[in-house]
Amino acid sequence: MAKAAAIRHVCRQCGHETPKWLGKCPGCSEWGTLEETITAPARTPSPIASRTINGYVTRNQPTLLAQVPSPSEEGRIKTNISEFDRVLGGGIVRGSVVLLGGDPGIGKSTLLTQVAGSLAGQGGKVLYVSGEESTTQIKLRAERLGINSGDILLFNEVDATLIGAHLEAERPTAAIIDSIQTMQHPESDSAAGSVTQVRSCTSALSSVAKMLGIPIFLVGHVNKEGALAGPRVLEHMVDTVLTFEGDRHYSYRIIRAAKNRFGSTDEIALFEMREEGLVEVTNPSELLLAERKEHATGSAVGAIVEGSRPLLIEVQGLVTPSYLASPRRTFSGVDNNRVNLILAVLEKRAGLALGSRDVFVNVAGGVRVDEPAADLAIAISVASNFYERPVDPSTIIIGEVGLGGEVRGVSNVEKRLREAARMGFKRALVSPRNHALAKKVGGIAVVGVEDVRVAMDRALVDSK
Repeated sequence: MAKAAAIRHVCRQCGHETPKWLGKCPGCSEWGTLEETITAPARTPSPIASRTINGYVTRNQPTLLAQVPSPSEEGRIKTNISEFDRVLGGGIVRGSVVLLGGDPGIGKSTLLTQVAGSLAGQGGKVLYVSGEESTTQIKLRAERLGINSGDILLFNEVDATLIGAHLEAERPTAAIIDSIQTMQHPESDSAAGSVTQVRSCTSALSSVAKMLGIPIFLVGHVNKEGALAGPRVLEHMVDTVLTFEGDRHYSYRIIRAAKNRFGSTDEIALFEMREEGLVEVTNPSELLLAERKEHATGSAVGAIVEGSRPLLIEVQGLVTPSYLASPRRTFSGVDNNRVNLILAVLEKRAGLALGSRDVFVNVAGGVRVDEPAADLAIAISVASNFYERPVDPSTIIIGEVGLGGEVRGVSNVEKRLREAARMGFKRALVSPRNHALAKKVGGIAVVGVEDVRVAMDRALVDSK
């Protein structure tokens, strides 16, 4: 006799299951994350081709390691969108599952439509499955992007098993699922977007991708905190997790790899949102410094490295008298704790009286900076505005600031200096360790500075 359906409570963060509802998840200790789900009493056969061996249903068979083709022999599928290929690790790996998440309206569907058009333009066939938009809406977006290929199949469906059957029948070059939160699995009675549905649909689609060697892109929603919606286990089930970053008030979009089984997670892709879609930014340093005022106080240029790419950024500092009992500290594009540490060093080690002043720090262009190589540029930008003395416009500032006020070395300094030389900078302030290691690159005079006081003396010039 078949078992009756069972009610379970599943954590949407870690996937922990419990027979009764609890306020606090025993698995991840998060509050209010357990959701009620109903487990189906029996499983239905999948339409994907299968066979029976000794009474067990199997879709695959063991393969000798020596007979498995090497990824280098098969190669990756190029989208001809170089920024997107870079963040994927060099292209799309066959049979991989890529999860693309981001805020509503940031450009997820636009980018994947462009990817579909590029793959179809190379003679491939793409299956675009949408549970949110009609085929007419997708057609309108494709026309706006200038895509009109006969090799893009549009499919309005939310049943994961039917999508798997069509993937086996059509055998496309790639498939796009927009979005995974709208998909449903017939073996689960939960509502679409629930923990059980998202996990079941992702598992089913991932199995099809591995068995048929078809790369699948999953569009993922985000919650109000900006994290990917659904169970945390979703990120473990896919091969690559890409996140869209960008402020809706800026036209720039950054894609970062939070997880990548086939490449580095340090790479980023930079795009500019235009009427014709997302356009690659091939020279981001020039774009980020395009509107810099060279002799303005509070502006300093630093260098960061994202993956294999060096970027020059403009750090802006503003110091004003405070009329509040507790002066304001407002920072954009940088870590708040890190900047507060730098301000404390400036006050203690360099003698800047910042305790009664409002301090604002911003990275121009909407770029997010996490690495400590921008510490010295932040410190110099604040000191520049405090003393009303501009920074030498031909000087780039690279270094980490320690609690003792010392300037510490950073990695990949020669790569940063080459990018600065290409952008026309003539002098670089670095730590003594980097000064000893760095060679003269492209005519840049490399100057070693021991602490923030020396850096301020070397970087700041008299006002004109």
